[in-house]
Amino acid sequence: MLYVMLVSLVLFLVGALLSAVSATISEKNYFDREKASPFECGFNPVSMSRLPFSLRFFIIAVVFLVFDVEIVLLLPLSSSWEFNATSYWALSYLLFLAILLIGTLYEWSYGALGWKK
Repeated sequence: MLYVMLVSLVLFLVGALLSAVSATISEKNYFDREKASPFECGFNPVSMSRLPFSLRFFIIAVVFLVFDVEIVLLLPLSSSWEFNATSYWALSYLLFLAILLIGTLYEWSYGALGWKK
C-alpha cells in the first residue's frame, strides 16, 4: 500500500514538474490579433465568427440537463424495489418526484421555460 502511494506521489511530482517547466519555457503571445480572427482561405470573413448566443436557450438547456440527470437517478430505484423495503423506496421515490415537480413549477412560474418569439 505504501509502495503504491509513493509511486503515485512520484508520478504526480514528475507531472507537476514537467508542466511547470513547459509553462516557463513556452512563449505564448496571448495578444495576437490574428489568432482571434477567423480564417477563411485568405478571404475576408463573410460574417461574424462570434455570433450572439441566446441566453434563453442556454437556461433551457441547463434545466433540461439537471432534470435529465435526476430522471437517470430515478431509473435504478424501480429495479431495486424487489430487494429492499418497498415502503422506504416508494417514499423516497415520491419525495424525489415532488422535488422535481416543485423545481419544474418554480422554473415555469418565473418564465424560464417560456420561449420568447
